[in-house]
Amino acid sequence: MSPKKQEFAPMPDKNGYFGKYGGQYIPENLKQAMDDIDHAYEEIIRRQDFQDELDYLFKYYVGRPSPIYHCRRLSAQCGGAQIYLKREDLNHTGAHKINHCLGEALLAKYMNKTKVIAETGAGQHGVALATACALVGIKCEIHMGEIDIQKEHPNVCKMKILGADLISVTRGTKTLKDAVDSAFEEYLRNPKDFFYAIGSVVGPHPFPKMVRDFQSIVGREAREQFLELTGGLPDAVLACVGGGSNAMGIFTAFLDDENVRLIGVEPAGHGLETGEHAASISKGTEGVIHGFRCYLMQNEKGEPLPVYSIASGLDYPGVGPQHCYLKDIERVEYVTIDDKECLDAVMTLSQREGIIPALESAHAVAYAMKIAGDLPREQTLLVNLSGRGDKDLDFIMKVLDIN
Repeated sequence: MSPKKQEFAPMPDKNGYFGKYGGQYIPENLKQAMDDIDHAYEEIIRRQDFQDELDYLFKYYVGRPSPIYHCRRLSAQCGGAQIYLKREDLNHTGAHKINHCLGEALLAKYMNKTKVIAETGAGQHGVALATACALVGIKCEIHMGEIDIQKEHPNVCKMKILGADLISVTRGTKTLKDAVDSAFEEYLRNPKDFFYAIGSVVGPHPFPKMVRDFQSIVGREAREQFLELTGGLPDAVLACVGGGSNAMGIFTAFLDDENVRLIGVEPAGHGLETGEHAASISKGTEGVIHGFRCYLMQNEKGEPLPVYSIASGLDYPGVGPQHCYLKDIERVEYVTIDDKECLDAVMTLSQREGIIPALESAHAVAYAMKIAGDLPREQTLLVNLSGRGDKDLDFIMKVLDIN
């Protein structure tokens, strides 16, 4: 693999494209609203008072920096390479989502918006946004598929307790894609006063850029911490990929390090051969969804196909445009893990290290476990453990028939 470093900048260009992906495939009246958000974002991130407030909240509210942990017992079981975790599961609200939700909530307040709207799949984005909105004092409305509401009961309770209005989406597949559709329709009713806080590095420009920037703190911390801990950089950095925010957050700091493999792990669901998966990069084709161009699971008419993953947060038919670009230039490897491998990783990490991962994050853990034994012991694998598994416990107990 030979990364083409000269192609990395600018990402995105002034029109919001990462190569040929991204952009703004939206009605003209909505384009002005997106451009207003972009201008406000570019202005606010240059303000010292905003940076100081965000840094303060990251340190004293979120609990950053999140630590890096060496999984000695897990590594010994797998044999070969040493597995490390970037512990985003230890953040306030239990996942990486709080990083960009704080930024988006502060931006919405700065723009004098009256309501923040969002979709959520596993509920981590919804909980994080409800938390951030409670903190800054702005109304919050979360759209969530009916199936995901049933799967993620603990997070549903948290959103309601935090004061968010939870909208159950009963159309279509009743999962993440339909929640995005529903939330976007509500936003279109009044884009002047409402703010749509997209939960990943997807959507029309400037959201893939904004969410990536807020999440890049994960990679900056990880790079510095790993150097301090081991004296060098990891041989590979792994993260799960649905929309791709946690992966983009940690990958960004390592893009120029040619000797560091970057591995994005997609959900193979019941198996790629079954069609019941959400591996958009591995099996999708170029198309447009929710206002941007990306690799997409679609039919011959260009309509998004139903997709499936055991992990609600990965159950999306598209993927962030920067991931598509990085795949094309062969800087990031995209691989897949199925439901069975995911569940095995949940139980193995839990019982070897006392860490219960979210089903989403367990996809990346599973791939690290899969390749560790074939690598020399001196090699190191850094996994972004993007969330904790509290939200998934009832579902895992039911699926595995644990009494």
